[in-house]
Amino acid sequence: MNTVFIAGHARLPSGMAAKNMYETLTITAEIDKKYGVIVAANCTLATEHGRQFVQQLLRGHSLQDGIEMPVDEVKEHYLGKAGNALASALNDLYKQYEHYMGN
Repeated sequence: MNTVFIAGHARLPSGMAAKNMYETLTITAEIDKKYGVIVAANCTLATEHGRQFVQQLLRGHSLQDGIEMPVDEVKEHYLGKAGNALASALNDLYKQYEHYMGN
């Protein structure tokens, strides 16, 4: 298999639909081992539309280039209550990726 599955987690703010199901927001990503490219992504947002939106933002980004660009895109394009949690979960996912790569 040429990919690895990595998850990042963050606390959800109160007053969110997803908070009723989960205490934390999780972003998962299937990442190409050689190039660090996010092949597929998902998250625990309550709506399918929100999950698809996050996948579209992340798919195709190489973690070899860092996490700043996807975090900035989330902050610019996702205007829901979970924006900060998404950014934190992305940062956590990137830390897991760095650990996996031995950095």
